[in-house]
Amino acid sequence: MSARLAEASLRGVAGVCALLSAVVHLLLVPEHLEEVAYMGILFLVGSVALLVAAAGLARPRPLPAWLLGTAVSAGMVLGFALSRTVGLPDYQEVGWDPPYGVLSMVAEVAFVVAFVVWCGVERTRTASTAVTRPAASVHVR
Repeated sequence: MSARLAEASLRGVAGVCALLSAVVHLLLVPEHLEEVAYMGILFLVGSVALLVAAAGLARPRPLPAWLLGTAVSAGMVLGFALSRTVGLPDYQEVGWDPPYGVLSMVAEVAFVVAFVVWCGVERTRTASTAVTRPAASVHVR
């Protein structure tokens, strides 16, 4: 697989993961706003950030979108783990909360993994481009 195809595929996978996680969290916003308001607000903010990241992955320079999506996804995984272990202020859950917990965890972990793989592909692409381009043009008279 060429580096260009791999990079495009990784962007596509990450975009789908971001959209899936955003939709799952948006579905849960009303319930969480009633239970613990700050959790509902965090779900809403995280969902909007993931929608922005998904859109940014379609842009020519996707690094900011990758960083945003990875930070939000990793934060959501951490929040999920904390809410089921030591708990968060006024909020503790038990179990995986199927299907939402499982779907969001798979999507968020897959986004982070896609980012790590993308970094390797991008490094390879950048290195091969640097080798094939001349450092300076030389004009002979």
